[in-house]
Amino acid sequence: MRFIVMIKATPQSEAGEMPSEAVLTAMGQYNEELVEAGVMLGGEGLHPSSKGARVRFAGGQCTVVDGPFSETNELIAGFWLLQTESLQQAIDWVKRCPASAIGDSEMEIRQLFETEDFGAELTPELREQEQRLRAQLTR
Repeated sequence: MRFIVMIKATPQSEAGEMPSEAVLTAMGQYNEELVEAGVMLGGEGLHPSSKGARVRFAGGQCTVVDGPFSETNELIAGFWLLQTESLQQAIDWVKRCPASAIGDSEMEIRQLFETEDFGAELTPELREQEQRLRAQLTR
């Protein structure tokens, strides 16, 4: 099972404050544990929302809104993509994140859909397209 762990933004991350060397060291060691265990598929930090945009679709129209965005508690500052055998195993790994590095924060864990989750609606043609696209991404 694949899970995305979304690290919620904080006032500091939204202000563009860069982590200290101690935080980078602790997170680097944690990421190394994830990689060595074969759990981590990817992960990145995100720039503050002031450097981003939202694209909204409504009523057949497309609207672009430039950041920053006011609701910090709804924003994401980074993510990990993990592969584990269960949600509980993903939770257990996230609980090992060094508290000294993340301070007061919140993370959300959500399972990613896999091809087989879509059932009969994903026709053989759509399955072939999905496989072809995934193969291209891995190159």
